[in-house]
Parts: sequence; structure tokens; C-alpha cells
Amino acid sequence: MADAKRPNLSLLALINMSVGFFGIQHGFEIQFARMSSIYEKLGAKPAQIPLLWLAAPATGLIIQPIIGYLSDKTWIAPLRMRRRPYFMAGAALASMALCFMPDASSLWMAAGLLWILDASLNITMEPFRALVADTQNSDQRPTGYALQSLMIGLGTILGNYIASVDLNQVFPFLTRFGKDAAHLSFYACAVILFLSVAYSVATTPEYPPDEPFARADREAQALWPALKKWFAETADCYLHMPSAMKRLAVIQFFTWMGLFCMWIYYSIAVAQDVFGAVNPHSALYEHGIRWAARTMMVKGVAAPVFALCLPFLVRYIGRAYTHGLSLLLCGLGLFAIPWIHNPEMLYLPMIAAGIGWASIVSMPYVILVEQLPAERYGIVMGIFNMFIVLPEILVSLGLGGVMEAFLRNNDAAVVALGGALILFAAALTPGLRRFEPENAPAAPS
Repeated sequence: MADAKRPNLSLLALINMSVGFFGIQHGFEIQFARMSSIYEKLGAKPAQIPLLWLAAPATGLIIQPIIGYLSDKTWIAPLRMRRRPYFMAGAALASMALCFMPDASSLWMAAGLLWILDASLNITMEPFRALVADTQNSDQRPTGYALQSLMIGLGTILGNYIASVDLNQVFPFLTRFGKDAAHLSFYACAVILFLSVAYSVATTPEYPPDEPFARADREAQALWPALKKWFAETADCYLHMPSAMKRLAVIQFFTWMGLFCMWIYYSIAVAQDVFGAVNPHSALYEHGIRWAARTMMVKGVAAPVFALCLPFLVRYIGRAYTHGLSLLLCGLGLFAIPWIHNPEMLYLPMIAAGIGWASIVSMPYVILVEQLPAERYGIVMGIFNMFIVLPEILVSLGLGGVMEAFLRNNDAAVVALGGALILFAAALTPGLRRFEPENAPAAPS
């Protein structure tokens, strides 16, 4: 269960450990803004694009539980590091993948680089979730995860700003390098990702593994023997999954199906359905892609603002209702996309999406962590994140057929379908009320 003995950390310490998420979000935002357009420019048909995005969730399915487990079992005593080595390794690999991405010369090269990028981001991100649980007591965790949401929102703002402008025009001295706006945006995001994670690594101390499982951690100093035990411990985690995790898994399933529909198709829906661009190599198409990134900046503004409100909402209406309200607004915003034809009006659904996003990246973890044994934070959160990647895999494998059979290859209709799925998830959240701290059982069921 949650460790209530941890001392309160200063606000600066809470911020320091969350800065890495600011950088990680640049890796996600540049791919959300640019990957589908890269695929289209390389010749992909609309129904092929979801399958080409399969790399992203597939890597999460494989990597997250393994990295979570290994980080649980790692303690490098001379450096006093547990989670942080994974942060840096993932950040270095992700930054290299971002630098190579704009030079992809074929669909499969682009998909392969996306595979490497998402594997690396998962290596970096998953231990960050566990770090909050390691270092913060139960009272501070809502604030800790809210600050992660804040940093993710700020990363969304800057990441989409970078994707929405021609950096050669903003900084004329960059023209001497002879690279276009797409190349420079990927390079900028790579540098920001690496430096942000490095800052969190340098400024965030870690606790050694707690008793009574310190002996088990000492026995697992060698990572490869720990990996051999991963299969058995993973199976045990599945068999003894807390009730809160089971209910949250269903909500996560529909939420992330909806989000993935938005990420894959929103930018090209704006270019094609709002601006009327039919040629992916045209200036009008490029303008639409940049406008989509610009509106996503507003999502990034709304997310950190609402993240600051989360602790107050939790205090007055509880964690479950806070999350449900956020999902409701997000779903309604995305569902409205096909009926928006004025580019300026796209800011409204993105504000709603930002409100939902602030809660999606924090509240499920706040609810879940109170139900977990401390020695399994990493591996259980890795398993929990499978309920993010599994629905994304289903979208990647099945959405192309749905588009052709039912949606007439309409990109905006796919985004609306995502909104409907998030609305369904919102309808399920009141059932989480019984897992509020005052109602939660003394031990996981």
C-alpha cells in the first residue's frame, strides 16, 4: 500500500522531478503533429495510416511492464539511483530517433523510426510514474501527479508551437544550415527532450528500496536474473489485480481508444476537411497541418491551467467525479469536430481536450497508487499502461476497415468517433467513487 512515512517535499523538489515530463511530451507532440502527414507525403492511403501507427502502442505493450519491473529491482548504491538510469537511456535513444525521422525516405523507414522513438519514450516515461510513488507520501501524490500534468501541458504548448511555425523565419540564422521547417522542428524537440530529462536526473534524489523488500532487491542487483523472474511476477500481478485497477482498466480502454483516434487523424482532418486541401504536397495542406498544431497549443494551455485546479476539485467533489467531469468535456469537444468549418472555432474543442488530458494523465494514477503494494509500483503501473496500449493496438489494426466500411474515409468523422468513446468512458467513472480514500478497503481486493 501507499507509504505514508515519506516526508513532505518542497515545491521546488516536486517541480524538479516533473521537468522530465516537459521534455518527454515534445517527443509525443511532434509525432502527433507530423507523423500522419509524413505518412501521407510518402504515399500512404487514409485507411493505411492507423496500421502504420501500430509501432507506438506495440512498443508500449512490450516495453512498459519490463522496464517497470526492472526499475523496481534496480538499486545502484554508489550513485543512489533506481529509476533514473532508465530515464537517461530512453531520452538519449528517443532524441536520436527524432533527429533521423524527417529524413525517412519510405513508409517502412518512417514506421521503423516511430517504433524506436516510442520504445525509447516508454523506457523514459514509465519509471517517471513510479518515481512519484517512490518519493512522495499519500497526501502529496495528487499534487505530484498534477505537476506532471502541468509539465505535460507546458510541453504540449511548446511542442505544438515548434510544429506550427517555420523556425527559419522565427530565427533567420538557422537558414545557414539548409534545413526546412520540418527538420528543424524535430531537431528542436530532440534537444529539449534530452535536456529536460537530464535536469530531472541531476536534481532528483531517490530513496533506497524500503524494508521489508530490500533483501529481495539486493538479490536482484543483476538485471538479467531479475528479467527471468519477470514472467512469474507479471502473472501474479494479473491474477491479484486490485478491484480499483480492474474498473480503471475499462475506463482507460475506451479513453485511449478515443485519444488515439484524435492523434492519428486530427491534423489531417483540419488540413483536408476544414481547409479543403486534397494534395498533401501543397502549401494549403502544410498550412492546415500547422494550424492544427496551433490549435493543439490551446489544448496545452488548458491542460496545465486545469491541472492546477485538480487538487481543489478533488477536495470538493472527489477523485472519481473530477475525472468523470473532465472526460465528459473532452468527449463533447471531440465529438463536435465534423460540424466545425471555421478554423478559429477549433480552439474550443481543443480547450475541452486539454481539460480532459490534464485529468487523464494524473487522476487514474492518483486513484490506483493507493491500492498498490509499494514494492510493485513499477511493474503494476507497467501492466496498467497495457490498458492504454491494447486499445491503441485495436485502433491501429481495425480503424482502417471501419473508415472504409462506415465512415467513407472521413478523417473528421474518426475524431468524432473518438469523442463518443471518451463519452462512454466518462459514463463509467462514477463507479470509482467507492475507491476514494475514505471509502477504500484496508487492503487491495
